[in-house]
Amino acid sequence: MAEAAGLTGAVLLLVGAAFSVVVWPAFLRRVARDERARDAQGRPTRFLTVHVTLVAIALVLAIAQAVAGIWWLLAR
Repeated sequence: MAEAAGLTGAVLLLVGAAFSVVVWPAFLRRVARDERARDAQGRPTRFLTVHVTLVAIALVLAIAQAVAGIWWLLAR
C-alpha cells in the first residue's frame, strides 16, 4: 500500500512539473505581447516584471517537483 502511494506521489509530482513547464512559458509569451507590458518608450512595466517573477518562481518550483519526483522513483 505504501509503495503504491509513493509511486502515485512521484507521478503526481512529475505531472505537476510537466504542466508548469508547458503552461507558464506560454502564459509569459501572452503577457509579453500585452500592451501593458511596455510603456510608451518600450521599457518593461511593473505588469511585465511581476509576471516574469511569478513565472520564474513557478518554473523553479517545477524543477524542485521534478527532482523530488525522480528522487522518489529512484529511491524505490
